[in-house]
Order: sequence, then C-alpha cells, then structure tokens
Amino acid sequence: MHKLILTLSFLILPTLAFAQIDQPKEIQTSKKFGVYTVHYNVFNSKMVPSQIAEIHKLTRSKDIALVNISLTKTENGVASLGLPAKISVKAINLMQQTKTLEFKEIKETDNGVNVTYYLAPYRHTNEEDIRFEVSVVPEGETKPLTVSFTRRLFTEN
Repeated sequence: MHKLILTLSFLILPTLAFAQIDQPKEIQTSKKFGVYTVHYNVFNSKMVPSQIAEIHKLTRSKDIALVNISLTKTENGVASLGLPAKISVKAINLMQQTKTLEFKEIKETDNGVNVTYYLAPYRHTNEEDIRFEVSVVPEGETKPLTVSFTRRLFTEN
C-alpha cells in the first residue's frame, strides 16, 4: 500500500506542477494610484463597428490594433467615468524599436455625464509582442501616473 501511494505521488505531483505552469495569466487592465485608476486595453480595430469607426475616423484593418486608455477618479466610494488627461504612450517591440502613439480624444455623453477616453492605432504583425509604456497626467495635476504592460497582438482574418 505504501508503494502504491508513493508511486501515485510520483505520477500525480509532476502533472499538478505542469498544470500550474500551463495556466493562462490573468490579464491586468487597470492600475490604481490613490483616488485615480488608469484603465488600459488593446484590441483589434476590426472589432469596432464600421459606423462607429466612420464617426470617429478610425481605420479598421486586420493588422491595426487600437490602444484604449481612460482615467477614472473615486471619491466617497463613487467612481467617475472617463476624465480628461494628458496621455502619452510608447510601443516597444522585441527588437526595442520604439514608436510614440498618437491618441485621438473621444468625448461622449452617458446619461448626461461627460465621458472622455483615448484611442490610438498601432500597426503590427501577427503574434507580435509589444510592451506599452503609458503615462497619464490627470487634468489639473502635474505628476504622471505610469503603467507598463505587454500584449501579444494577432492579425484578424
């Protein structure tokens, strides 16, 4: 019986360890800085409906991702919607080639509340790993809130 347990443990433990290694990481999409939270996301531009892309003059293409940045502020337990801010982002590929992204400010109204968020296109190849270095300065503030994140980008057919 003891040999059976020992044999099973040698067979099961490596499998459990591999299962832990093979699990996908949780993708972070925001970072808190006191009362402020920077939200960030990257998605393929083909996901934007053509009517919306036309309104905001966005190019839809299988090899163009959109980088979306927004800023919220929580006061008295209530989070604001997107706030105006100064946004700068550098995209860095594995060859350390750097591109500064140009953002378009999008202003909308949601139930009478003004919402601001920022979109920038980024042309990429299939399965390209890109590190994004984000700097956000809330309106009326001087200290930048910085976030760095990496995404693997895919072209969509």
